[in-house]
Amino acid sequence: MSNLIVHGGSPLKGRIVPSANKNAVLPILCATLLTREPIRLNGVPEITDVKKILEVFRQLGSSVSVDFASGVLDLHHKDTHFDPAKDHLPEEMRSSIMLVPGLMARFGAARIEDDVKGCTLGAREIDPHVEVFERFGASVDRAADGLLLKVAGKLRHNDHWTDYASVTTTENFVLCAALADGTSTLMNAASEPHVQEFCAFMQMLGARLEGLGTSRLTIHGVEQLGGGEFTFAEDFHEIVTFLALGAITGGDVRVKNSHPEQFPLIDRTFAKFGVQIVHEDGWSRSVVNGKLKVKEPFTRNILQKVEAAPWPYLPVDLLPIFVALGVKAEGSVMFWNKVYDGAMGWTTELSKFGAHAFLSDPHRMVTFGGKPLTPAEVESPYIIRVAIALLMVAASIPGKSVIHNATPVRRAHPQFAENITRLGARVEWVEGD
Repeated sequence: MSNLIVHGGSPLKGRIVPSANKNAVLPILCATLLTREPIRLNGVPEITDVKKILEVFRQLGSSVSVDFASGVLDLHHKDTHFDPAKDHLPEEMRSSIMLVPGLMARFGAARIEDDVKGCTLGAREIDPHVEVFERFGASVDRAADGLLLKVAGKLRHNDHWTDYASVTTTENFVLCAALADGTSTLMNAASEPHVQEFCAFMQMLGARLEGLGTSRLTIHGVEQLGGGEFTFAEDFHEIVTFLALGAITGGDVRVKNSHPEQFPLIDRTFAKFGVQIVHEDGWSRSVVNGKLKVKEPFTRNILQKVEAAPWPYLPVDLLPIFVALGVKAEGSVMFWNKVYDGAMGWTTELSKFGAHAFLSDPHRMVTFGGKPLTPAEVESPYIIRVAIALLMVAASIPGKSVIHNATPVRRAHPQFAENITRLGARVEWVEGD
């Protein structure tokens, strides 16, 4: 387990280029299994989940050549093999479930491990994925250590309407439909930027998709997919994180941002804390005049609110970043996570800094910001952006703080500590129990 030592109180200043979005990179890696042609990916981040998937590809006989220094990855699944009786997928990594469609399409069989999970965000069911696989013709049987899936012949086309706009379920549907025997339609599809980037990659391979960026996707199955070269965009999660770090420390951070058109709602959310976001010449920066202060609603007797849900709402993964701003800013804010029921239970860790945060229920938290804060040792739950949010609070307080169990940061953000050190932060990784 890794801990982060933070010597806070220094304004962060400078320019930074974010890495690619983990939630785009992982499904795209899984999608490469659908083709026997060579593929080159540019901008691949050196993170733990990427390394796990590449190791699976090596074990299955695929050709893998990666240079993390340049971010260039060459893949060729021409000689790939799979035996569900002995070839296991990565556990403790939610994205491994997206390897299933490629395995079913290529080998007529796949498996889902019992311990497929990611961050500790509450109950994260696999039933929507199993339902998608069954609708495309898979039979599903329980084994001692997971589920075995088998397909006789080609995957069959179908129309589906999901219970909710799940990112991974949407991607699994597209992965199955790309080589299915006809036209498939998905209603209530997720449309997050990383889903759009994934769909653009599928189109580059030759998949026939309609409805990109909408809640209705139509996929016309093709006989085979090709290869090609693809370059990842900057991760909007990292863009927001670096902008927020600049704001909470009273600094001036400029972040490379090729897609400011995705930011209007994010910009308005920053404004609720007295932070103005400026987009100019492909770069974004946060501007704060004086101290952070919560914008009072015009409606009397209600709290300022930040509501997070599937896109085009504010993304739920960004909610902890704004909680950190809420702890620092003068005023009160109600935060509402409309997706996960286990993502808000870290108020006790905030209180160790002297922050006042109240957990209303599993989905809602209220911060009463502007309280005097002091350095502290805190425990991060296994949630990527919560670990970063705790680091943000620590970075804003003069003195030494420790973020125990900060390992999740490495799942999504390569060289994160090194990057913010270049901006003037004083942080270091320390291995510990």
